[in-house]
Amino acid sequence: MPHSSCHPELAVIVPARNEAAGLADLFRSLADQREVELELVLCDGDSVDGTPELARRLTATVPFPVTIVETESARGLQLNVGAAAAAAPCFLFLHADSHFSDPFALRRSLLHLATARSADPGALLAGRFALRFRRTETAPSLPYYYYECKACLDRPECSHGDQGLLVGRETFADVGPFDETLSMLAETRFADTVRRRGRLLLLPAEIGTSARRFETEGLAARQALNAIIMNFANQGWEPFFRDLPRLYRHQDRTERLQLRPILERLGELICSLTPQERRALWQGTGRYIRDNAWQLAFALDVRRNFHCNLAPGTGTTTCLDIYDRHLDRITDNAAGRWLAALLARMWLWWGIH
Repeated sequence: MPHSSCHPELAVIVPARNEAAGLADLFRSLADQREVELELVLCDGDSVDGTPELARRLTATVPFPVTIVETESARGLQLNVGAAAAAAPCFLFLHADSHFSDPFALRRSLLHLATARSADPGALLAGRFALRFRRTETAPSLPYYYYECKACLDRPECSHGDQGLLVGRETFADVGPFDETLSMLAETRFADTVRRRGRLLLLPAEIGTSARRFETEGLAARQALNAIIMNFANQGWEPFFRDLPRLYRHQDRTERLQLRPILERLGELICSLTPQERRALWQGTGRYIRDNAWQLAFALDVRRNFHCNLAPGTGTTTCLDIYDRHLDRITDNAAGRWLAALLARMWLWWGIH
């Protein structure tokens, strides 16, 4: 199929590892986009299922240029290599299992970002999409609804790679590159840097991301592990992340997630620390949990809005507003942090035993 333009305005950069099963859907979703000149940069990380070979065959079926680069399997590295290979002035970092049902999603999002930039030329801006999970079970689900609502919030650690990340080349040069020191969380850290230094916009379009990992591993177990990962990433505790790849399965090899082996290894790592190191780790954990206690209040708002059949991200947040105005200050002290740490230690003991 001939390419519509040699000068794309948007580079869709996709890190991939063993994504052959869903690759045709990704190409089809991008080919359905209208009024946007794009290129696809697929950065493969050590796939063994024929992902790069299939991508090369699929290039003939789409009306945009495709660049395929191969590197090690490391999310931050793949994203950076993909950005270096892109020609367009704007980047969309996208997961391979994320699609758009609206054919004008990218056009409207580029326009929204350009309008915001024109209104505030000196601001550092990027955007992410409203998240909707693509699930095999169609019945309404409060837990999935909660995470879709949370993804709409303008708060730290609420924006992840499954929402996509739209950013201009100049902004990427200013904020980037992606952090390559950890095997995950590259997009989350980048998004939070944009939020601290400028504005991370919620774009006027929805992105549909597969819930396959959550459905296979179990949503509760998966999110518990995510919380552990975010906590130790926040503290920069490297021993945990050196062991995690051995315990963490890639997308193509997922199965029911068993938390206990991970918690047992976590307990061993903590026991190996000096008393001072353990104290610092638990202090940091208590601080992290206390700083995220607002999610309990937000959950009450989400539950009410869910039963009112409101769309994710709409409805009032009365409980969260009360927490922010009053309860946050009451718990933001040493006692609040140590109580949170004690609860975490009890949960870890319970999980192991």
